Amino acid sequence: MTIGQLIEPITAQGGKISLPAATQWMQGRTLYGGASAVIAYAAATRGFPDLPPLRAAQIGFVAPVGTDMELRTEMIRQGRNVAQLRSDILCEGKVALTAFWLFGTEREPNGRFPAPPPVRDAGVPEDCADAFSQHGPDFLRNNYEVRYTADRVGAGEPLVRRWVRLREGSDLDPVSEIILMGDTLPPSAVRLMERRGPISSINWSFNILDPEPTTRDGWWLAETASDHADHGYSSERLRMWNTAGVQVTSGIQSVAIFG
Repeated sequence: MTIGQLIEPITAQGGKISLPAATQWMQGRTLYGGASAVIAYAAATRGFPDLPPLRAAQIGFVAPVGTDMELRTEMIRQGRNVAQLRSDILCEGKVALTAFWLFGTEREPNGRFPAPPPVRDAGVPEDCADAFSQHGPDFLRNNYEVRYTADRVGAGEPLVRRWVRLREGSDLDPVSEIILMGDTLPPSAVRLMERRGPISSINWSFNILDPEPTTRDGWWLAETASDHADHGYSSERLRMWNTAGVQVTSGIQSVAIFG
């Protein structure tokens, strides 16, 4: 089942819903973060369909999200140019994910500064090796193609870069697709860990740089990089580019490091 078919049952009314097909997107005992985020985004946009383009989001991964949930959406404020919404996923009556979405109409530019291309040469995905291993999570192996980049990051450097695309192609709108894809990679802090142990995303904030993102053959270049790791947490920078080297998202994430 595609991700578009998974979120198809979500209605404008929200409320209680069961998504049994979400089992193929489970990461341990919770839904993979990008899948749960795109569920919350679908609830927001279907509840309020006449919105300008998405510009930014703040997502809190509060508790495990299962296949049975309740969806709630509310308009916080709708101005002339900007609308701000909140959508929640509740499981067993408690908030498991909360998301704040900012939509804004396009304005005449008053200054331009394009995001830079990737610093390192990523090559092209068709020429890069398969990055899957037997230790990867099931949701990743079942739903994604993942390839190394042409450059190989040195051991111990807290940076992970991969070419990623959906295995069955995308049946989502472009913004939903990059929300789904934007949290695909593991936090780069796994490369710093001195002892084996679990690692968990706590939140994710991101900006959409292009409201109509496009790429070639479904491939996106994803990157996670730790800006600081200590005291059991890592501050991670998340970015995505298309195959032409144009950045489409810019984000930051707090990660808990256990073990």
